[in-house]
Amino acid sequence: MRQFAALYAQLDATTSTAAKVEAMQRYFALAEPRDAAWAVYFLAGGKPRQVAPMATLAQLACEEAGIAPWLFDECYQAVGDIAETIAHVLPRGELVSTLGLADWVEQRLLPLRGLPPPEIAERVRGYWSELDWQGRFLLLKLVGGGFRVGVSKLLVQRALAAHGGIDAKLVAQRMMGYTDGRSMPSAERLAALIATPAPGAERSAADIGQPYPFFLAHPLDGAAEDFEARLGPVAQWQVEWKYDGIRGQVVKRGGAVWIWSRGEELVTDRFPEIVALAQPLPDGTVLDGEIMAWRAPPAEGGEARVDVGWGLAGQPAPFALLQQRIGRKTVTRKVLADAPVTFMAYDLLEEAGQDIRTLSQHERRARLEELLQGRPMPLSPIERANSWEELARRREQARALGLEGFMLKRLDAAYGTGRTKADGLWWKWKIDPMSVDCVLVYAQAGHGRRASVYTDYTFAVWSRAPASREEAEAVVEAIARREPPAPGGLQLVAVAKAYSGLTDEEFRRIDALIRRNTVEKFGPVRSVRPTLVFELGFEGINRSGRHKSGIAVRFPRMLRIRADKPLHEANTLQDLEALLMST
Repeated sequence: MRQFAALYAQLDATTSTAAKVEAMQRYFALAEPRDAAWAVYFLAGGKPRQVAPMATLAQLACEEAGIAPWLFDECYQAVGDIAETIAHVLPRGELVSTLGLADWVEQRLLPLRGLPPPEIAERVRGYWSELDWQGRFLLLKLVGGGFRVGVSKLLVQRALAAHGGIDAKLVAQRMMGYTDGRSMPSAERLAALIATPAPGAERSAADIGQPYPFFLAHPLDGAAEDFEARLGPVAQWQVEWKYDGIRGQVVKRGGAVWIWSRGEELVTDRFPEIVALAQPLPDGTVLDGEIMAWRAPPAEGGEARVDVGWGLAGQPAPFALLQQRIGRKTVTRKVLADAPVTFMAYDLLEEAGQDIRTLSQHERRARLEELLQGRPMPLSPIERANSWEELARRREQARALGLEGFMLKRLDAAYGTGRTKADGLWWKWKIDPMSVDCVLVYAQAGHGRRASVYTDYTFAVWSRAPASREEAEAVVEAIARREPPAPGGLQLVAVAKAYSGLTDEEFRRIDALIRRNTVEKFGPVRSVRPTLVFELGFEGINRSGRHKSGIAVRFPRMLRIRADKPLHEANTLQDLEALLMST
C-alpha cells in the first residue's frame, strides 16, 4: 500500500509525461505482481465503487481529531479536496501496516460493501491508525470512490511495455477490457499483459472475445478553402458522416458475439438487436462502428428527410433516446420498442481470424463492403465531392440529420492505436457547437492541481427576457440579499455546469472574482452574485425532467468570457426552447 501511495504522490506532483512513465516503470519493477496488477487497474481507469459517503468519513474524522464540524469545513474550504482534508486533520497513525495494495483491496476494501454503516466506520477507523498521511489519502480516495490521477491509459501502456520489453501496441491490445470490472486483477492477468508473444500463437480461450484498441481522430478546425493546402486533394480522403452515438466494436468468434464500447465496457446484453445483426457474420470478424438509436421513417405526409444513402429505412435518433439504453442492465420489450438501436459499421479490423489493421483504409473498406454485401448490417455510406467547399456546404445539413459533421480518413491510413499520427490519420470535422450566453451563479473548486481554485461553474439563463437593465439589476440585488425569487417573477434558472474551456490565467482571474462576490457557502459550493456572462457551447440539447429548467445540454464547455455583454442581454429559457425545436 505504501509503495502505491508513494507512486500516487509522485504522479500527482509532476506534469512531465516522461517522469510519469519512469515512475510507473520503477514501481512495476519493485512491486509484487499482485499489487502491480491492481495498480494497473486503478491507473488505467478502473473505478472503485464507493463503500462509504465522504460526508460520513468527514464526520468520523472530526470525532477522531476532536474538532468541531465548522472547523473541518473551514479547513475544507482552504484545501479544496475532502479526502486530503480528512487525511490532514486525523491524528498521526502508528504506521504498522505492511500489507500490499492487493491485500488492502481484496481483504479490506471489497469486504466493506454491504456492511452496516457503524461496522464500516469502525473498520475504517482502525485502518486509519495503520497508515501515514499518503496512505490515508489514497485509502480515502479508494473508499470514497473518488480515485483519479493524472495519467492516461496510453502512459500506463508505455510503462508496462518498457517494463516487459515488448511493443506498447501489443500491451494496448491486451489491455482492452482490463478495467471492465468483471474479472479481478491478478498476477496471472498482469503476466499475460506483458508476456513475450510466441510465434504463431493461437488466441486463448480467455481472450477469444477480446476487441482491439480504438483508433481515435484529431479535431479539425479552419476554413474549407484552406483544406486543399493542409490536407491535399479531397480525392485522397474517405469522407463519412460522424454519428452521435457510442463508438463500439462487434466481435464474432467461436460462434459467439461480443459488443464492446469505446470505454472498454462489455455491453453485449444491452443490445440484443445488434447481436442478432452480427450473428450471421463469419467467425473471425471484428467490426468498428457506431451504436446508435434509430427511428422509423415518418408516416406518409410527415416531415421529409434528406436521403444520405444509409441503406435502411429511417434515420438517426437523438442521443437522448440512446441514453435510455445505456444505463440499463435488463432490457425489456418496452425498452426495445421505445429506444431501438442499430450498429452502423464503418471499418473491418479482423477478417477470417486475421488482424488486417495494417492494411490501408481503402483496402479495409473494400473488404468491409464485400463482407456486408447482402447482409442486414448497416454500412456507413461514403460522401463523394469534387472539392472541400462542396463538402462544407453538405456538412451544413448535419444537425438537421441528427449528425455531428464529417469523419475524414486518409485512404492510405492504417488503423492505429489511440490518438496517434504514426499509422495514418483520421480527422473529425464537426459542426460548430450550439451556444448561448449564460450567467455564472455557482462555483466549486476543482481537483488535483486546481483543488484550491474555483473552476467548476454552474450557469443560468433568464426565465424570460428582462424588460430593462434595471429589472435585471433588481434580481441581482435580491440574490445578494438572499431573498427567494418572487413567484412568477423574473429569475435566473440554472441550466448547465461546465469546467473546461478557459486558460489557467482566466481561471485565476475568475476565481478572484468569485471570492469577492460570494453570497453564500454550501460546503464546497459558493453561490455567486451574478456579475459575469459566459458564452457556453454544447453538442446537443434535449428535454429533461431531472432539471429545474426542463432542459439538459450535452457536453457543455466555456467558449469565452463575455465581459462585453451586460447581464440583461444574456439568453433566456425561450432561446433554449427555440434551439431545442430547431434540432
